[in-house]
Amino acid sequence: MEYEAVVFDLDGTLVDLAVDWAVVQRDVASLLADRGVTTDGHDLWGLWELGKETGHRVAVNECIAGHETEGARESARLPCADTVPEGPVGVCTLNAERAAREALTTHDLTGQVVGDAVVGRDSVATEKPDPEPLLATCRALGVDPATAVFVGDGERDAVTAERAGVPFRYVSEWPPSASD
Repeated sequence: MEYEAVVFDLDGTLVDLAVDWAVVQRDVASLLADRGVTTDGHDLWGLWELGKETGHRVAVNECIAGHETEGARESARLPCADTVPEGPVGVCTLNAERAAREALTTHDLTGQVVGDAVVGRDSVATEKPDPEPLLATCRALGVDPATAVFVGDGERDAVTAERAGVPFRYVSEWPPSASD
């Protein structure tokens, strides 16, 4: 099947961010604890949700984004990055938008991605698996979601695509064979 546009997830799909997520979790927990928020028993994405619930979304995002952006500079390019097509291409990621842009620059992929079609967890009001980030990416590409394909590496990506009405391919299935 031919698609009008391709939207890629970032980390685990195009690149492998060099981030020690345990350090990020520790730093976010410390940031929230310093602001009087009890963080016991929360993993990193639980801390992200806790930060949103307690009015510290911006600070938590900045903490995580700093680690991700540094990790983008040191990231490894994955084989899928060599399959990015010429046509309209976007990125929809759970990572911060600035980290995504840094990774694209680091791996010389910015010329292949439509400028406004890089959507991170901080680009819109919600993040994956909510469909809005993927829908925003499709809008930036100027395509109907049903005519695009979302390529990702995890269940969250598959759920996001389903909720947005966008066909989905796991990175292990990309690019599709001629018989698809």
